[in-house]
Amino acid sequence: MLIEANSFKVFAGSQGQAIAQRVCEHLRCELGHVKIERFSDGEYAATFEDSVRGQSVYLVQSTNPTADNLMELLLMIDAAKRASAYKVIAVIPYFGWARQDRKDKPRVSIGAKLVANIIQVAGADRVIVVDLHADQIQGFFDIPVDHLFGSNVLAPYVESLDLDNLIIASPDVGGSKRAAKFCKKLHDQTGKEIPMVICYKHRAEANKISEMRVLGDVAGKDVVIIDDIVDTAGTLCKAAKVMREAGARSVRAVISHGIMSGNACQNVMESELEELVITDSIPFDTTRCPKVKIESMAEPIAKTILAIQEHRSISEQNS
Repeated sequence: MLIEANSFKVFAGSQGQAIAQRVCEHLRCELGHVKIERFSDGEYAATFEDSVRGQSVYLVQSTNPTADNLMELLLMIDAAKRASAYKVIAVIPYFGWARQDRKDKPRVSIGAKLVANIIQVAGADRVIVVDLHADQIQGFFDIPVDHLFGSNVLAPYVESLDLDNLIIASPDVGGSKRAAKFCKKLHDQTGKEIPMVICYKHRAEANKISEMRVLGDVAGKDVVIIDDIVDTAGTLCKAAKVMREAGARSVRAVISHGIMSGNACQNVMESELEELVITDSIPFDTTRCPKVKIESMAEPIAKTILAIQEHRSISEQNS
């Protein structure tokens, strides 16, 4: 089934230019032109330089801090609605503020719910996201949410390594479900049972670990650590060290979102990690950290856009 060439358009904010260009290559369409005009006081405005009247408009922008990235997306949504777009779909490869997904202590905000509310109020009709930090964030929206998984591109990469004694590891108990799904993905692709271990960690405060130990046997194994976010890389590097001390033959990490803030690059380069594989959900210059490799989510996003346009099931290609 062919879709009309003028039935949708793809635009990108500052954080979405690179991945949006790759998405357009898969869709065989031109990336639309949107101008982000910045003023001397820090204010900025979004203007579409192409007509979007009657179009389904896909706006590609990750909302990782600073808040400028989120505000850019909101302004583009508002501009598209005011320009008579038929539908506005926010394509958010990395959904920022997602780690604030619950009230885990008194008098704290639930940032993920607040951001979901703001995106809807701005006028988004649908959202496409990649590997939310917590599945329940989908329920924070009252509009359709298409939740894509980084494992669609990361699992084939791990399979291509052809590791003799592969074992999957979760860097914490909370990520065990994600790691188990990754094991199943590899099993479905290779037919082999993939074992899994878990790291138990205790945080004294945010980004600081006071204790970590491995639950399971990694001696002589090629360990692949699975997680959704690498921020300062403190947990990741600590886990790699613990694994090596427990006798692991090699340790590498496969992460959906490479925030890589603070001393992350230095931490990774000085760690026991063989490599760190991330997706292109957040722009990253690999010259900053030669151990980092990038796998693109552009094709799964493009397939999702086509499925939406053709009113086909998205789960069939996102299992």
